[in-house]
Amino acid sequence: MTNGKVFIFQWSKIAEFPYLLKTYFCTFIGALAPKSNSTNSTNRPMYQLALSDIDGTLLNADREVSAALKAQVARLTANEIPFILISSRMPQAMTHLQDDLGISGLPLICYNGGWVLVDGEPIHSESIPLDIIRAVAALQRGTSLSVQLFHADEWYVESMDFYAKREENNTKVTPSVREIADTLADWTARKLGAHKIMVMGEPTGIDQMVAQLEQAFDNELHLYRSKDTYLEIASKRISKLTGIEQLIAHKYPGVSLAECIAFGDNYNDIEMLQAVGLGVAVANAKQEVLAVADVVVAGNKADGVAEGLGAYL
Repeated sequence: MTNGKVFIFQWSKIAEFPYLLKTYFCTFIGALAPKSNSTNSTNRPMYQLALSDIDGTLLNADREVSAALKAQVARLTANEIPFILISSRMPQAMTHLQDDLGISGLPLICYNGGWVLVDGEPIHSESIPLDIIRAVAALQRGTSLSVQLFHADEWYVESMDFYAKREENNTKVTPSVREIADTLADWTARKLGAHKIMVMGEPTGIDQMVAQLEQAFDNELHLYRSKDTYLEIASKRISKLTGIEQLIAHKYPGVSLAECIAFGDNYNDIEMLQAVGLGVAVANAKQEVLAVADVVVAGNKADGVAEGLGAYL
């Protein structure tokens, strides 16, 4: 244990050493490690609900779910512990992973908490208003930035450029191509907003977009820089934590946050990991995520989530 963090270390996963060494000098697991999913005095398992981020956390180097993960999720299912996917992704980019894991039909927390589905129906929706979408479109005009708009299962791009093709490959979903003005006209008529806006392009262009949006909409928007060339925009009224709270209230009212275990790797996972009973970071997580996690397991490319499920559930 180092600085209150517990690491699971296996010699077979020595490939993860670069990630661990960048933050911690030495690690070991000992008697003070968090307990597995033992029962309390009422014979109720310590953790009733498991949640995991997808990209950078759940998927392996081939952007797939591994056999080891499938086995662990099947074990949870047999023990009636739901395994919930929680991501900035759209629903269609998550349901095929549910199919692979044998958990089709379970709830989904999409768009970082902006769209929560139970039994295939939305129980919570929080979107970006049309006037802000228009402002983003105005800032993009005349630049080389790529803007992508999302609402529920709708995904619109202006062209199948490099970024659209990469996202299509990563998510196994194909976007619809049309001008932003056409999407705005359609959504205005249907009184819809965006559950997520993605802006992609050169870092300097993203820098300028962030500065302008912060100045104009600091109280209204989350501006999440997942990488230098990617900006994800969402309503400031949502987060993965609010998504979990909505899910618990509607589907699992007998479960508390303290009875949840969650896995993540990036900035938008921090609040979630801090709030649940056991916040687990994969070894390749951002420095700030490693700092707040209760436990650090192997990286996503070395079955960290499967490892954590086996150790703590």
